[in-house]
Amino acid sequence: MANPLSDFNQLIDRSDLDGLVRAVDDLCSSRDWSSLLQLRNSCRLATASGKQLWPASTLAEYRLALLAPAHIAAQVVLEGSGRFTLGPLTEVIAQNHQWLELQHELPHSPIASFVAHECALRGQHIENPADVFDALETPLELQNWEPNYELAVYRDNSAEFPSPELPPTSTGRVVTAATSSESANVQDSAVVDAVHQLVSAWTTSSNGKLQIGATRGDETHALASVGIASATLRELEPTQALALLAWAGASGGAFGRRRGAAAGRDSAWWLLGALSGRSNQWPLDNDEIGDVLHSLKWSWFDADESPTGWQLQLMIVDYQRGLSWAINARDSVA
Repeated sequence: MANPLSDFNQLIDRSDLDGLVRAVDDLCSSRDWSSLLQLRNSCRLATASGKQLWPASTLAEYRLALLAPAHIAAQVVLEGSGRFTLGPLTEVIAQNHQWLELQHELPHSPIASFVAHECALRGQHIENPADVFDALETPLELQNWEPNYELAVYRDNSAEFPSPELPPTSTGRVVTAATSSESANVQDSAVVDAVHQLVSAWTTSSNGKLQIGATRGDETHALASVGIASATLRELEPTQALALLAWAGASGGAFGRRRGAAAGRDSAWWLLGALSGRSNQWPLDNDEIGDVLHSLKWSWFDADESPTGWQLQLMIVDYQRGLSWAINARDSVA
């Protein structure tokens, strides 16, 4: 009987990517996960020695994380793995696996923390959360004031990354920017840094552009702070705004690497802490973050710009402190 691993080695020696991809498909069809793991390991070693076999290695890693039993899937969720997969393997593995079966297969590490958070976002209960490596500052259970976050859907050869729905355009109202002087603008480095972190994949790894304005006053002053003369504003529920922030933080934009839902939620919470003016007291209590979210007025704005696919256009007003912010982040394939 022919040795399939010998056949794989021949494909690797010839750098036969088409043959290796067919082999990955065949092993998935036969559910021969042990052989697929060996194929992935061999491709990975060959790639390290200079052969351009990373597409086959990446495909095998992705399929293993998505489809293989937990004890095998966990072996590919390592630092540096899945660099070119459809999404981070910490998110991929959480779709079809339970934390209960993964927790003893993963090392006590930041990677395990991200996996646990991704599982929690999919509705799984994480027992003994204090035992999970503390890599993120968000809790391992959804709070009653949080939205249902939009989650990636992974398939064998594709993925969907749905974005939160916006209010209908019929609810919009046109707002003209204030004519006050630039002296109304304020320096808010905490919010600026938090927004940059939120959409860093768009701006550092893709074509994204970002404007942030912080000013004293209401939406009209926020518009002026980013140089927009007028815009149509649609009021958002606080939970809608948080879902949009988390979606942006999870996304890689047009060409950047997706960070995953857990990272997106974490960055969104950090921005709320910055908007509270108490980032120097971080971390705030979970309920305090919820209070910040609901104390602010949130709006989505349109300034007659063409949709790009990746947009975060928010106006935020804190009436208690007399401050407002504008976030205008856009990314596109062009």
